[in-house]
Amino acid sequence: MNSLAIAIVHPAYEHLKRLGRFLHFIAGFLIVLNAVNLWQQPHPNALYAWCQVIIGADILLMVFTNRNLSQELPKINMVFRLIECVIFLVGAAILLVEGNWIVGTLLLGVSVAYGYLFYCERKASAVETVSFYHTGISISGIPSSRFFSWSHINQVEARYDSIVIQTSTGKTFHFDLRRNLQFEELDQIHEFCRHYLGNS
Repeated sequence: MNSLAIAIVHPAYEHLKRLGRFLHFIAGFLIVLNAVNLWQQPHPNALYAWCQVIIGADILLMVFTNRNLSQELPKINMVFRLIECVIFLVGAAILLVEGNWIVGTLLLGVSVAYGYLFYCERKASAVETVSFYHTGISISGIPSSRFFSWSHINQVEARYDSIVIQTSTGKTFHFDLRRNLQFEELDQIHEFCRHYLGNS
């Protein structure tokens, strides 16, 4: 009996993918707004301001021309998210050096949030799975995957189009599948359950 990985539709991943476009819009808007703020300073850094205008406009253009960037081009989505994070970090550093503590700290917080978002989207770009091993079951998740040994699983209910896992702590995980299971895959799941859970 070999290990088995099944592609699932994970609600947290799907929610993050749907939010991606809106978050890019917010980032592009904040970057352009920061560039405008830079121009109003007594001695603006023209190179940095123009870089922000170009990058902010590029992000906004991407938002309006591509509806599902995180699903269609996940690597490009992550590159833009990393650029947003770096821009906010540099903006925060400049503001903090200039003594603008409130806005600088706020921008630093935004940079950290977008860095965490980059980390989560990097995980979400991989296929979400429920994997069966001889030691237990692994479920893809954000920010990290979860592993349950067979001793912490009460029941597994597998169908051709969905799977439900109940743990000993009372948690229930229900996932729809990306594709219907083959008969052999369903039989292999039932074999795992018969062997480790004593299901008939």
